[in-house]
Amino acid sequence: MSRFMFVYHGGKRPETPEEGEKVMADWDAWYGAMGDAVVDGGGPAGLSRTVSAGGVADDGGANPVAGLSIIEAADQDAAVEMAKGCPMVKDGSGSVEVCEILQM
Repeated sequence: MSRFMFVYHGGKRPETPEEGEKVMADWDAWYGAMGDAVVDGGGPAGLSRTVSAGGVADDGGANPVAGLSIIEAADQDAAVEMAKGCPMVKDGSGSVEVCEILQM
């Protein structure tokens, strides 16, 4: 089994407490469906700053990170299949970047 980062982009903040409860229930259900494959559920990301040789950008770049999780799967195709169930993907508000964590 390999480990993969699910790096979330996009999404939207719930506008009401009721909407927030539904969003959390959707995420809990998705994590529950993945079971032991979820190594670290991670969480949402706060303000990001991009550091480069040219300086520091306070806007998180062209596609700011919204959060991340660590998942275990047989291969990248299996991880991609799991990512398709992400609530942000299903509601069209965001995307999931799936990349393998290479062992050094």
